[in-house]
Amino acid sequence: MIETLLPLMSFAFVSSITPGPNNIMLTSSGIWFGFRRSLPHMLGITFGFGVLLAVCAFGIGQLVVALPQVVLLLKALGCAYLLHLAWQLRRMGIAGAGERAVQPMSFLGAAMFQFANPKGWVMAITGASAFMPLLHERAGWLAILIYCTVFCAVNLPCVSVWAGAGAVLRRYLEQPRWRAIFAGMMVSLTLYSALAIWL
Repeated sequence: MIETLLPLMSFAFVSSITPGPNNIMLTSSGIWFGFRRSLPHMLGITFGFGVLLAVCAFGIGQLVVALPQVVLLLKALGCAYLLHLAWQLRRMGIAGAGERAVQPMSFLGAAMFQFANPKGWVMAITGASAFMPLLHERAGWLAILIYCTVFCAVNLPCVSVWAGAGAVLRRYLEQPRWRAIFAGMMVSLTLYSALAIWL
């Protein structure tokens, strides 16, 4: 079991800590609202992703992505949300602009976004394909619980790092000039993420 869990933890760490839509959104949330107000967003990501992991571990994910119409819908939803996020992020460049109008993402919103997040689907399906056969032959039906629990236990600290980084940057972005530069970088990264969905 240990020889399977260690590679699973490594895969979960690398795939969770690398940049993607969730991590970009959490950095932005950390900047806008601080770490504490971003907690529902972080927990929603991990919970929603855990459900997505279970769906893929049961084999349903393979069926979903085998349907071209569903794949197209998932890409469109993910792209639409990222474009919406980029539109909101541009306001970060104007000190104080829209701060009262923008709210942190809710637990439910973050959980639901996982099903429109192409990176999340790739992570879940790849992980299930690589590790479920190894776990299942040793743990039977407990394999899905072990797989999802280990992945989520690694995922939550990883996504928390990005929100924490945003909260730290918040202190240094009070000057309008630096705020505008950083906002431009975040908008560019978000637009790239939206474009990468179709590549």
